[in-house]
Amino acid sequence: MFKHAQLETVKAWISDAAHGTLPLHARVQRAIRQLILDGVLDVGRPLPSSRALAKSLDVSRDTVEAAYSQLHAEGFIERRVGSGSFVSERAQRLPRRAVAKRAGSAEDALPLSRRGSILFQGGGVRDFLMSRPFAPGVPETRGFPLQIWERLGRQVLKEHGTSALLHSPPQGMEPLRRAIADYVNLERGARATPERILVLTSSQQALTLCATVLLDAGDRIFIEDPVYHGARKAFDAAGLECVPVPLDADGMRLEHLREAAQPAKAVFLTPSHQFPTGATLALDRRLAIIEWAQQEQAWIIEDDYDSEFHYAGKPTACVQGLDPYERTIYIGTFTKSLFPGLRIGYMVLPPSLVAPMTVARTLLDGHSAPIPQLTLARFIEGGHFGAHVRTMRAVYAERRDVLERLVRQHLADFVEPRVPAGGMQMPCVFIRDIPEREAVESARRAGIDLLGLTGLHASSRHEAGFLMGFAAHAPNELEVAVKKLADVLHRLRR
Repeated sequence: MFKHAQLETVKAWISDAAHGTLPLHARVQRAIRQLILDGVLDVGRPLPSSRALAKSLDVSRDTVEAAYSQLHAEGFIERRVGSGSFVSERAQRLPRRAVAKRAGSAEDALPLSRRGSILFQGGGVRDFLMSRPFAPGVPETRGFPLQIWERLGRQVLKEHGTSALLHSPPQGMEPLRRAIADYVNLERGARATPERILVLTSSQQALTLCATVLLDAGDRIFIEDPVYHGARKAFDAAGLECVPVPLDADGMRLEHLREAAQPAKAVFLTPSHQFPTGATLALDRRLAIIEWAQQEQAWIIEDDYDSEFHYAGKPTACVQGLDPYERTIYIGTFTKSLFPGLRIGYMVLPPSLVAPMTVARTLLDGHSAPIPQLTLARFIEGGHFGAHVRTMRAVYAERRDVLERLVRQHLADFVEPRVPAGGMQMPCVFIRDIPEREAVESARRAGIDLLGLTGLHASSRHEAGFLMGFAAHAPNELEVAVKKLADVLHRLRR
């Protein structure tokens, strides 16, 4: 008979929605076949009788008989009259069994390059796929004007026909590049033209391009401390030496750049809303960092990931628009301002970098899909993007204020909120000794996604706590989640 764990594996395989299109007997057959392929069922191992297995799985005996017959026909099992069914000796020669036996052994090193090992050990950047309470960086999508988007998509298909089904130019569709240039010039004070725009799938792709095209392994790059984890992992994977620079209420402290014992070839900034503190880089520091970059012939990598959502007056002009020396690479994304599934980001590049970055981009994924690009271009040109951002700016400002009130009301014994002037998340710092990792993990098990602050620091200077995203949930949903989080933290305190 099967052991309990093996029986549960078969049950899980049968009930998995991914296999729902298969007939029931095929699901049983493939589940048992997988146990044999993985080496879980050894050669000569007896299988349960069809009657016993049918009873255990709560299926008909005919279903199990059909599964066994197929396994026998494929050579995975032998059926002996009067003795039952057994794993076939021929299964011993299956190549995947040898792989399964070796997999996971401590002495076997993964056959990866040094860069591959860094990528794997870094864990990648995992987006929060479900809109659970407090997942940072997740926008509200329930109010998105789907009917308008659908109508514009139909217009694109009607006008472009089957040509919209072909490849996009690797730099991006010209209508979208024109719309982006007009938008960032007007709203962010940038100095952009369509020829300087490179359309990408994400800001993460932009960071990877910057790390690999502009710098060599071993080169130094100044980063904010704390810093956006996706940027640091992209730089680490490229073999760069990340030098943490502390912050204060006005953003990155520039004296650390000027007084550094060794120069750096680039600096990474989130100047509009520093991630994760929410601080805004002061104008005098923006100008000073531009002069530093010109003097050192270094690059400024400006990630303007959610500047649309500023709640106290208009945001400060982007660094790129202030830079007369063309040393700044501006990165923007529509993932936060519209919806994550859109997968469109972009860079505004100095003219000299357009061709190298575009060529390098073709080695990553070639191009972005034309239909969403053309739809987005019409969405921006028709004023729908601006209207949506204005609506969501008011919604998010209210939710930020609600979250602050709820945190002070229900979590005051544990954390102090650092209320940002903009953005989509609020850092909260522990005011008592609570293990951050345990708090984050306990919250996750309770259905709440927090991002710990400690792991965002590159130096030993750090405050423990967590980041709370507030954009994707209504006030009543925030209240329920905060009370649940309070229960989690109370249990940890005992």
